Amino acid sequence: MLQITRGVHTGRELLAQRCSKLVDSVIRVDHAGELGANQIYRGQMAILGHTKAGKTIQHMWEQEKAHKEEFDRLINKYRVRPTALLPFWNVAGFALGAGTALLGEKAAMACTVAVESVIVEHYNDQLRKLMDDPTFTDKELLDTIQRFRDEEQEHHDTGLEHGAEQAPFYRALTDVIKFGCRTAIKIAEKV
Repeated sequence: MLQITRGVHTGRELLAQRCSKLVDSVIRVDHAGELGANQIYRGQMAILGHTKAGKTIQHMWEQEKAHKEEFDRLINKYRVRPTALLPFWNVAGFALGAGTALLGEKAAMACTVAVESVIVEHYNDQLRKLMDDPTFTDKELLDTIQRFRDEEQEHHDTGLEHGAEQAPFYRALTDVIKFGCRTAIKIAEKV
């Protein structure tokens, strides 16, 4: 005899649903973020590719390309719907990268410092949430986020080493970029 119960879930089912929503959100927002980062570096390279800073920017971009490829794979593995705003992130990322590069190498590095400081903080928050979730068991995803967080920290430090703080209006520029990044994260988690 088939018995149907509506609205009744075991504690384990509710935890699994919560974990699933968390993983869904983590992968969606990180995929969007890595796409945005790729576009930022694409924009910077369009302006600064043949300058002294070009080699440094290219190195960071190569790492971001690998990050995006990995999140492309994870979005398929977990069957996560990408953010509906991917076309916007493409344009906004390129505009941010090219725009700061037009202000000069130090402004481009200030952009990197601002973005990466928010991303490192964001990855740390995600790691805490995932490790605190008793139903989450995917060590591969944790390792991926930890590795990418460490590489983003390297990008942040590289930006500082290349004069980011000497950019005109450094504090105002980085504050605006950080605000934009935090806003984009909140939107991409849901949309």
